[in-house]
Amino acid sequence: MELRHLRYLLAVVDHGNFTRAADALHISQPTLSQQIKQLERALGVHLLDRSGRRVRLTDAGEAYTEHARLALRDLDAAERAVHDVRDLSRGRLRIAMTPTFTSYLIGPLVHRFRSAHPGIVINIRETTQDRIEADLMADRIDLGIAFAGDHAAGIEHTPLFTEELVLVVGSRHRLATASRSLPADRLTGEPLGLLTGDFATRLHIDRYFAECEITPRIGVEANSISALLEIVRRGSLATVLPDAIAQAHPDLHPVTLTPSPPTRTVELLRRRTAYHSAAACAFAAVAAEIA
Repeated sequence: MELRHLRYLLAVVDHGNFTRAADALHISQPTLSQQIKQLERALGVHLLDRSGRRVRLTDAGEAYTEHARLALRDLDAAERAVHDVRDLSRGRLRIAMTPTFTSYLIGPLVHRFRSAHPGIVINIRETTQDRIEADLMADRIDLGIAFAGDHAAGIEHTPLFTEELVLVVGSRHRLATASRSLPADRLTGEPLGLLTGDFATRLHIDRYFAECEITPRIGVEANSISALLEIVRRGSLATVLPDAIAQAHPDLHPVTLTPSPPTRTVELLRRRTAYHSAAACAFAAVAAEIA
């Protein structure tokens, strides 16, 4: 058994048939089929059920592929450890975060980090908190930035700072010149633009409105923060977003709500048992400094 046998088997499992797997691997379908049969002969079991239109794992195949995925994950981590340069003159770093942080946090973080370590290539993903933790456990990313909460077993979390939600309006909005504090019930009937329900921020906003017994008048829902900000800065709608987003845009005005929405703790996440590269450690230190 060789490493290519494991990669070939997992490709067939992930694609569901030999033809698509062979195309993804850039080998012929007969070659792939032969390689899988070699693996099955070496193990003395059938790993795949080829009787249907879609190739499926046998019971033995289920057990074997679970360990094969873990073995390849650890081998990939070992390769990164071998190639990790402690002086940070080169390397790669994979980071994921929930969407609001791309509007105000990731820019300063990456700028500070790359000013010190320009040889490190950074891959940034915007995704959900659940996906961040799953990707950390599968070693698809090195670090995550998300909110405090009930984390998956094996996730190490370090508090960075506390985030506050505020009403955000454009410079031409009638509330732009209002007091810096606004009773929440004044929002009744106020046209709002809000993020869609797949954002964690929207869930916090909805919970706050419910606690204040406010039924918001929603004029726009957007699954893009940049689109929402473009709409709000033109003055017709207000929104509720982290205070730091408004502070990062001079043409937006934050208005504190009374009572204050619940604050949220922002955390740096990583897998407890993972190999932590020099680049990941350095980025974590920069995040702590900026926070």
